[in-house]
Amino acid sequence: MHGEICDGWVRALRGQTLCFTGRVLIDGEWIVRKCCEETAHQLGANCKSDFSRRITVVVHGDLASQAVTDKQRQYSKKLVGAARERDRGYHICVVDGDGFADLIEGYPALCRKLQRAQGRDDHVYVLPRPGDGILGGPLQRQRVGHHETDALALDLSRLDKGTEAHEATVAALIDYLAREQVEARGHARNAPRFDAGWSRGDEVFIAEVKSLTGTSEDQQIRLGIGQILDYAHQLQPTHGRINPVLVLERQPMNPRWISLAEANGIRLTWAPDFAGC
Repeated sequence: MHGEICDGWVRALRGQTLCFTGRVLIDGEWIVRKCCEETAHQLGANCKSDFSRRITVVVHGDLASQAVTDKQRQYSKKLVGAARERDRGYHICVVDGDGFADLIEGYPALCRKLQRAQGRDDHVYVLPRPGDGILGGPLQRQRVGHHETDALALDLSRLDKGTEAHEATVAALIDYLAREQVEARGHARNAPRFDAGWSRGDEVFIAEVKSLTGTSEDQQIRLGIGQILDYAHQLQPTHGRINPVLVLERQPMNPRWISLAEANGIRLTWAPDFAGC
């Protein structure tokens, strides 16, 4: 999205007109602007070397989700121009190197928020967001298919029930968070593949969702506990404290799972109320 409307995401390169502030840091490797432009062209984008209102996306390659206090995050003239256009009511999207890499791989990229340096009209900073490098694009509801009913389809039918229950729980979680004015998001491109994530203030939550329909409740909960602890452990060395959440289709029959989850630092919650999310 660009112009007067932006929902916070750049969803694809195709049809965009890009300009780059210089080389771009992509997954730890610096890529020169010419190569970035060639890749963007191959994916249906146009590129311009100068800044104008024809630009829909500015790629700030030196950002790469570093700390906002880093003086290298000062914007070039192109990014100052983007900030000025925003001030005038014309929104130009800004993505960092991670966002450009996401777009190349078919993931949506977060449109970065800008802030002017106090007392300076020619220095603008990008604001970090809780969950950078952890949370990906908006979480989407999935449609569930059905198998034909016959003598060989009994197990598949049970699997469908479990899948439907899983997706219904995910959908209910999305709706609950939306009512709380919190955006449910998927995993970032290079993050563990958790089912859902969100942020509240500076806190980041990642969740594994488990259905309890047509399967062993104990087995599902054990599996979910192991998965979400593993995901949080993978993220902590580089991202600090993460809040792991196990989301169930319904309240478990055995209350011992509540104390077990609490003892391991996991928030255990379930539909439809999702207490503690």
